Amino acid sequence: MKVSVVGQGYVGLTLAINAALAGHEVNGYDSNSELIQQLAMGETFIPGIKKYDILNMINNAKYFPTDNPADIGDSEAIVIAVPTPLDEYWKPDLTSVEQAAKMIAKYAKNNSLVINESTSYPGTLREFIKPIIESNSSHQFMFASAPERIDPANISWDISITPRLISGISHEAITKSFEFYSSICDKVTVVSSPEVAESAKLFENTFRQVNIALVNELSIITNKMGISAHEVVEAAATKPFGFMPFYPSIGVGGHCIPVDPSYLSYKAEQLGLKANFIDLANQLNRDMPKKVAKKVQLELNGSLKNKRIQIAGVAYKSNVSDIRESPSLVLINELEQLGAEVSWFDPLVGSIGNQKSEPLDSQIDLGLIVSPHSNMDFSLWKNSGTKVLDLSANTTNYGWPKFL
Repeated sequence: MKVSVVGQGYVGLTLAINAALAGHEVNGYDSNSELIQQLAMGETFIPGIKKYDILNMINNAKYFPTDNPADIGDSEAIVIAVPTPLDEYWKPDLTSVEQAAKMIAKYAKNNSLVINESTSYPGTLREFIKPIIESNSSHQFMFASAPERIDPANISWDISITPRLISGISHEAITKSFEFYSSICDKVTVVSSPEVAESAKLFENTFRQVNIALVNELSIITNKMGISAHEVVEAAATKPFGFMPFYPSIGVGGHCIPVDPSYLSYKAEQLGLKANFIDLANQLNRDMPKKVAKKVQLELNGSLKNKRIQIAGVAYKSNVSDIRESPSLVLINELEQLGAEVSWFDPLVGSIGNQKSEPLDSQIDLGLIVSPHSNMDFSLWKNSGTKVLDLSANTTNYGWPKFL
């Protein structure tokens, strides 16, 4: 099958490469010309996708990275895998989806299958993407939804063994989508409507958001009690049924958990409802960096003025370079507002704007472990007796007690 994947980020590139490995002819489209040039040379920022694989598929005409929208024109299936962030008011921003839909309307051929993988509110395929494409093209299209389930840096669950949900607006769309995803994924489940698939995706990450907020609230309570929230969770996890452990952290980040629940809350608002649990969980997790900064201030005798603090890991999670919605960046701002001089160490991120990762420093007042990567060596801090607080959600023991 000739396939185009619109968007070559974590989701789109992973899908494109796996589709090419499955034997499809794949155009990987992205408007970012610099990214396309990097991909053409085999370079990638995604763990598990190797330079050799990309170059081999390019040489064998299975994968073609492009920034020319006309290249999607001969595709039988076009997958939308673009960012769906929140705007400044925490409402859905579907600008990239709209641009992708208009591009498809302009260049796609008749009877093409349009699949949306981008996470959005229930009804996005039927009420947003389909009308845009149909109002801007005289061609006929099939429409399907297959929400992404990519977990960056998770080597236990790659795209082939992660079950996939699909649905379509017509029987023909469902049949063709099932054929495509069955060539990539071991298990594909068809649900009754695109709205069910879209809702399931949002609920998956809302489940995590609510439970992370719950355990973060537990950490606030246990802190007042003088006991460890991690130890409480680990004790509760000895129960072999009816419990799933989540661990406290400074908040949530990335392209899913901080965003997806707000899309479900937005849909509830459209229906005249209020998503109380979701809104409360969102707010509690957004407030965590401020609460942690205040707790750090108390740990340093009530004042952070001119205190030198270094953060280990500013990516939103361990072993990725992604800083989208990273609570570490919010924590840095909160600490600086309290008077601290903050530096950070993250070999995977490297730089943010004009700021650069600095090697671990022993001449600091406090070290904070936030998103530790597997290649981080904390022996300098250990050997020099640096005061360190472990704020990470990881269960790994780095030599210091958990601070949350």
